[in-house]
Amino acid sequence: MRSNMTRTIANALLAGGFILACGSGTASAQQKVFGLSSTTFKDGTMLPAKAANSKANAPNNANCVGENVSPQLSWVNPPDGTKSFVLLMEDPEGRAPAGVHHMVIYGIAPTVTGFAEGELSKASDKFVGGKATQGTGTYNGPCTPANVQPHHYTFVLIATDLDPKELPPGLTREELTPKIVPPGGAAHAKGSAGIVGLFVKPN
Repeated sequence: MRSNMTRTIANALLAGGFILACGSGTASAQQKVFGLSSTTFKDGTMLPAKAANSKANAPNNANCVGENVSPQLSWVNPPDGTKSFVLLMEDPEGRAPAGVHHMVIYGIAPTVTGFAEGELSKASDKFVGGKATQGTGTYNGPCTPANVQPHHYTFVLIATDLDPKELPPGLTREELTPKIVPPGGAAHAKGSAGIVGLFVKPN
């Protein structure tokens, strides 16, 4: 069961435009819930050190102490009418005012049901790379300082009715949002699911 903290953070992330239609705990007993999970970590627990970003990617950041191995992620029960998925990784406690967008990928075909460990750390024909805060179109692990409260790294999966090839590569999260929920137009989001991993630099 998703924790209240997970629900609060996921809802806050999606309040800017994305619609949390499924996986929010409001589904009827007869409706299968759209869910996101990981074998690398349990929802609301610490990410392993290997999931943190590496010094090779950020040599000037002493807080990057990992191997930048993206966690395993898988999902079940996508909403009817899903044609592609968007997958985000957000640190709402990161850089003000909008946090840090650690991963922005989309154009994931409806036949894809997950990614193995490390698969999101490099370009793939299974997804279209957007543009994270770090400037890449792939996974960027945490570089959380030591001696602070763990940050909440929220993975958000959005089911859409957009063709996998409809959106161009290189979109930032801010550019992607109106593509999914156009101002004054019909929303392309069919539902969303989320999971939260915690991280802080080990002492």
